[in-house]
Amino acid sequence: MIVRLSGPLMENKMSDLRETALASKAWPFDEARRVLKRYAKGAPEKGFVLFETGYGPSGLPHIGTFGEVARTTMIKTAFEVISDIPTKLICFSDDLDGMRKVPGNVPNPDSLTEHLQKPLTSVPDPFGTHESFGHHNNAMLRRFLDTFGFEYEFYSATEFYGSGQFDAVLKRAVDKYDEIMAVMLASLREERRQTYSIFLPFHPETGRVLYVPVRRAMRTTTPSPLTTKRAASGPCL
Repeated sequence: MIVRLSGPLMENKMSDLRETALASKAWPFDEARRVLKRYAKGAPEKGFVLFETGYGPSGLPHIGTFGEVARTTMIKTAFEVISDIPTKLICFSDDLDGMRKVPGNVPNPDSLTEHLQKPLTSVPDPFGTHESFGHHNNAMLRRFLDTFGFEYEFYSATEFYGSGQFDAVLKRAVDKYDEIMAVMLASLREERRQTYSIFLPFHPETGRVLYVPVRRAMRTTTPSPLTTKRAASGPCL
């Protein structure tokens, strides 16, 4: 026998669930309540709360990738229980990151050595199925997430930077460079502080990603294509 709840009975059931969730000590609900406090007066101007999870496609998806998306989804789901504000989950691929090492679980790994430090979407696909190694791993990630039924929107750093969608934010980051660096450096060890920068320029000749500090002189010149480091992953509001 199937019992369908509707009308006042369903409303009471949902009210009980929300009341229980608001009192729950489980960490997803705890984090969701922190988010909800920011919107005590209602939904943000864009009409929804945005959650984001990041992925570096330097290799094939694994259990750590699953955990990254699963944790953010758990908080998003908890938020939906305690609030009527719509939500959205973005899975962002940092596929402009440089390939720092050659994975050991790909065909013909020696063929990739000459492409070290190049953006992942500029590295040939050793499997021979996609435009680049980055594109291949992005496809594997999406298939991986779809298999587990995650609801998300997928975005690629290559597409966003190439289309200029980050231009306004990049210019603002240049204007606020000192303030941003002060926040980031406070969280790093002394050795890492010496080389850290929120900007990663491409070498104009080799196309490799340069992991070097970017000094104040950048303010007076027109920068070459840049990529930015993400300070954190997880809920992005």
